[in-house]
Amino acid sequence: MPEPVFALIDCNSFYASCERVFRPDLQRRPIVVLSNNDGCVIARSADAKPFVKMGALFHEIRGELKRHGIVAFSSNYALYGDMSERVMSIIEARVPALEVYSIDEAFADLTGIPGSLDNLSRTLQSEIKQKTGIPVGIGIAGTKTLAKLANHAAKRWQRQTGGVVDLRDPVRRDKLLKVMPVEEVWGIGRRMQVHLNALGIKTAWDLASCDAWELRKRFNVIIEKTARELRGTACLKLEEAAPAKQEICCSRSFGKRLKTIEPIQDAVTAYATRAAEKLRQQSSLCRQIRISLRTGMFNPNEAKYANGLLCQLPYPTDDTRLIIASAQEGIKRLFRDGFSYAKAQVLLLDLCRRDEYTQDLFAPEQPVRTERLMSTLDAINGRWGRGTLQPGRIAKPTEWAMRREMLSLAYTTQWSELLIAKAR
Repeated sequence: MPEPVFALIDCNSFYASCERVFRPDLQRRPIVVLSNNDGCVIARSADAKPFVKMGALFHEIRGELKRHGIVAFSSNYALYGDMSERVMSIIEARVPALEVYSIDEAFADLTGIPGSLDNLSRTLQSEIKQKTGIPVGIGIAGTKTLAKLANHAAKRWQRQTGGVVDLRDPVRRDKLLKVMPVEEVWGIGRRMQVHLNALGIKTAWDLASCDAWELRKRFNVIIEKTARELRGTACLKLEEAAPAKQEICCSRSFGKRLKTIEPIQDAVTAYATRAAEKLRQQSSLCRQIRISLRTGMFNPNEAKYANGLLCQLPYPTDDTRLIIASAQEGIKRLFRDGFSYAKAQVLLLDLCRRDEYTQDLFAPEQPVRTERLMSTLDAINGRWGRGTLQPGRIAKPTEWAMRREMLSLAYTTQWSELLIAKAR
């Protein structure tokens, strides 16, 4: 049986790269992407990183961005999601199995593939760049943890590696482990770093050299597996299907402070609708909803109020109408006059798979006609675009809509915003 081989394909500065694809004039301009409501920096191009910290508040760094010629964009998740699907489709067509780990990275199983994996990776890298405009780094190793570390090295030393690093050679692997800080290891967070540093574990090599059973007893089985993976023992398999979420949340800050209940109700209706869509996508039902509402928490001149409410549904459901009705009832009970509200949240709880729960014989259950209606709703929106058919209660966002003053065009998802090339 051949030794397992994994590759991690990771898009470089993905959000910023997406913005550059359709803007050749920005190829040599540093870029930052902002969070919802243009709040803080959530992504940076490589050339912007020396000047801007992750999480920096946009209103505080406007001058600094202008001084360094850095271009800011509002988050364009429709564009990023579509570009991600294009990248993943190319990878999926070239490898035996794929685990999409996040919007911009995926693990691939390269076990048993004949020929040079370095050549295969560079060909794949070139194809993704040619067909999507997105640059990627690729790390290859015998375990997922080492593949992640190899990818980090490929991007860190881009000029020397060309964006591809193969760590299957033990000598090369150990050399990298000795220079790589332990906090760069996949799964080692800031808190764990502090604990490990206190024990004299400063590098990935130090962690790999530790007794795995001692790590398990002192910390947990995850750290034990991480150490074993760093030594080349594969403990983590490829997860081709993402596990169903145990909670589903839709939460956004309003575009401006809201003082009346009507626009808040409109926003909550939209959030509940989106949450119900996500629920059906993973074939789950929910039994509880938590609605929360709060004011801004950081302005000392504003009165503070934050509250939440748990609503029990009559039966496990994925019915958008029932979820909206419960959310609306919750908001009515939470709302208080005299406050300026900044954010609302709809959280679906106590989820179960449609085919995995046993209902009480005499308890009410979701009607079959509701399931048919929701299936039809999703089919129409799936074919013609999200929001084509939606509950009549959803008003056109005005007061509560996100601030997205620097939003780029929907280059790939809106016919009206497609780029047009004109011959002279």
